[in-house]
Amino acid sequence: MTPIIHSLLETDLYKFTMWQTMLHRHPQAQAEYRFVCRNAPAFPLSELLEQVDAQLDHLCALSFTEEELGYIGALRYVKNDFVDFLRIFRFQRRFVRASVAADGRTLEIVAEGPQVHVMAFEIYVLAIVNELYFRRADQAAALVEGRSRLRAKIAALREFGAREPACAHPFEFFDFGVRRRFSGAWQDEVVRTLKDEVPEFFKGTSNVHLARKYGLVAIGTMAHEYLQSYQAFDVRLRDFQKMALENWVQEYRGDLGVALTDVVGMDAFLRDFDLYFAKLFDGLRHDSGDPVEWGEKALAHYARLRIDPHTKRLTFSDGLDLETAFSIWRHFADRTQLGFGIGTTLTNDVGLVPLNIVMKLTQCNGQPVAKLSDSPGKTLCKDETFLAYLRQVFQVAPELP
Repeated sequence: MTPIIHSLLETDLYKFTMWQTMLHRHPQAQAEYRFVCRNAPAFPLSELLEQVDAQLDHLCALSFTEEELGYIGALRYVKNDFVDFLRIFRFQRRFVRASVAADGRTLEIVAEGPQVHVMAFEIYVLAIVNELYFRRADQAAALVEGRSRLRAKIAALREFGAREPACAHPFEFFDFGVRRRFSGAWQDEVVRTLKDEVPEFFKGTSNVHLARKYGLVAIGTMAHEYLQSYQAFDVRLRDFQKMALENWVQEYRGDLGVALTDVVGMDAFLRDFDLYFAKLFDGLRHDSGDPVEWGEKALAHYARLRIDPHTKRLTFSDGLDLETAFSIWRHFADRTQLGFGIGTTLTNDVGLVPLNIVMKLTQCNGQPVAKLSDSPGKTLCKDETFLAYLRQVFQVAPELP
């Protein structure tokens, strides 16, 4: 077996930032995460079961090295006791299981147990499934095509830089492509090439291992699971977003100040994102719905609160490619700071159809949790009663069929 995960740093930064917060605030929480493939694969993913199990065995044998812990500990927002926790941390194999569904074709992967022991499985599992899937493709042909497309992206960036008029805020983008990459080696090549060729635009990566390897800024704050968890904690459901944001503020004291807005939709988020939070957080992250409409709502909200939008940052991360990012930048670049997190179209643009896979939090403390996305089809919850209640509490209309 050729291992896919070589270092436990080979995950998104926000897994560590959420992990630290949960360890300090809710170390007793129990959680369940489930793997889902949203599109039709070229062959049944159930055929990967034996290989997935072998890769999970390998993952659960890994631990953090002292050099890796030194890197994490040097991040100013990471606490010493979290580093001590990571020093003794090992994934427990009994907390993750892979199986074949009753249809004989669907691959099921469930991580279930103490949240601080299972929440970090997500990115590794997605990277494992993705790379095993694409190992069946013609590797040489895919890399030839991928390199050709990467050269075209670099040319487009240079042309963009030469052609576009100066605006108040520069164009900056980041690699967010760990979870759906063609392979670990290809992501490494993409990140190294972008760093060398277009450093004026390419400003970091969510992959902590590659950030360390190439001296890049590790990018990330929070994901949906962080806010969703608070739906099951000891707080009134109507107040879960405010409690999650407050705990984040208390944990990081001004660092990591970009808030995710679409757990119950942008409108419901802004009702909770009052002057206090708007001043304390550096900006907002878009991950569903129309990006321009979302950005206009964000800027209008800052205007109502009499906050200068030039002091804030809007980060876009929903299925972007460079052309879409350029278009959004043109719309907002004279009005606020911007950033663009690009994933699949950077690290899996090799001429093959990518998998649309996720591994989402489905339960916390024995209760269902949900995301009410601003994009149709991205709402996720297996309990329709709870979903209806959440919509009622936050005045969110059901998705149209």
